Amino acid sequence: MPELPEVETTRRGLTPYARKRRIAALAVYEPRLRWPVPRSLPARVAGQRITRVGRRAKYLLLELESGTLLVHLGMSGNLRAVPADTPRLTHDHFDLVLDSGLALRFNDPRRFGSLIYTAGDPARHPLLARLAPEPFARAFDADYLWRISRRRRVALKQLVMNSQLVVGVGNIYASEALFRARLRPQRQARSLTRAEAARLVKSVRAVLAQAIRAGGTTLRDYLGADGSPGYFRQRLYVYERAGRPCRRCRTPIRAISQGQRSTYYCPSCQQ
Repeated sequence: MPELPEVETTRRGLTPYARKRRIAALAVYEPRLRWPVPRSLPARVAGQRITRVGRRAKYLLLELESGTLLVHLGMSGNLRAVPADTPRLTHDHFDLVLDSGLALRFNDPRRFGSLIYTAGDPARHPLLARLAPEPFARAFDADYLWRISRRRRVALKQLVMNSQLVVGVGNIYASEALFRARLRPQRQARSLTRAEAARLVKSVRAVLAQAIRAGGTTLRDYLGADGSPGYFRQRLYVYERAGRPCRRCRTPIRAISQGQRSTYYCPSCQQ
């Protein structure tokens, strides 16, 4: 599933092509996405200029002169800039055709992605209004993480993956951040000290920043805005490395299941 780094990579990749361009047309080939695309949407957005390409959590925000398009990539989607006359593939579901002759083309084999229009402040939209702080925001600091961990028996990995507490830390990045912070993913959140909270915040930000610089992680169908895969997988320390030697201490990496998700850690480096 595309996570925050993949969505941020897409945002950065699309910005030079989309910002300040006018929408010539919205061509919807398959309206049956996670939520049906309204028949009235093409007429509503045609002729509008895209003023900014933003992001909130895993949502891309195409801010228009009037309103905002919220795009979610779902579990297997990607949004790419292509020449508008590029032949369509099987799972291409819509084209946002720009006045430059390019199109922002959405491909999603599973159709769990979405295209939603809101006329008001996007921050108040029901999908965004109750989202937790961004991991790079000032609100997500050591004091915040330590405070929300008090009395919580949930494992540390579940804590940092809880989108109601902090957005965008998916399964891969949670495992990698905990390794860098030298914290075992099974530990109860309430055992976290202030110093460890500071270490974990720093590690979460470092892992996500590195993944963004690398263009995200190659995960099945994920492609960046230019059609290229991400390369962060080549830099992983623990994820999907069960039985292989730790890059720090050479101890074999272990794999366990937490919340029906695979977790990887070093039994020597992480306490």
